[in-house]
Amino acid sequence: MADHAQVRGQALNAGAENGQAAAGLIEAGRLLFARDITFMRGAVDLETLPPFGLPELAFAGRSNVGKSSLINALCGRSTVARTSNTPGRTQELNFFDVNGRLILVDMPGYGFASAPKDKVDAWTRLIKGFLRGRPTLRRCILLVDSRHGLKDNDREMMDMLDKAAVVYQVVLTKIDKLSAAEVKAVQERTQAEISKRVAAYPTLILTSSEKGIGIPELRAEILQLANPETAP
Repeated sequence: MADHAQVRGQALNAGAENGQAAAGLIEAGRLLFARDITFMRGAVDLETLPPFGLPELAFAGRSNVGKSSLINALCGRSTVARTSNTPGRTQELNFFDVNGRLILVDMPGYGFASAPKDKVDAWTRLIKGFLRGRPTLRRCILLVDSRHGLKDNDREMMDMLDKAAVVYQVVLTKIDKLSAAEVKAVQERTQAEISKRVAAYPTLILTSSEKGIGIPELRAEILQLANPETAP
């Protein structure tokens, strides 16, 4: 039987290896987003969607959840996705090629969009059609404002994703606006709710685009969905 020192040594080695692996993923994720990011097209209906190709990762969230800011923070630049204080600014599905390995899809915000009802209905049809008909869609990143937690609009989107069998990962935004106790409370509430969802990815990520919190970890998650890097 191994003695306590041996067991402790094995545990330390395993911890070091896990730490090195995590650090490697974070650095590889940084490099993925440090390279070419190209706007492909904006799709206003299903007929203008790009053909299937690279793995796709969609970003969804309520209007003004900080979606464009988060995408810009991931990419390390301020001009990839348009930001605005006006809800409903993104009115189409915007596709971005990330270094020829992954496509990011910036989806229209839902809830409180300052647009006519027929426009919102058109966005909803587009989103539903996109989610149901993209075999290359690997995951949806569902952004939730940590100051408010999950709202009915978020739950409706989760229902839609569950029915479409699209895996989604909840990411809390703007955690720098909360106290440590408030962050812990919203984290626990959100984790408890997503644990009951059939298509929800179990890992919850807490972020702040302004402070850079959680951005390296989210990049590392996304990296694992991308095509492998090809040798030069």
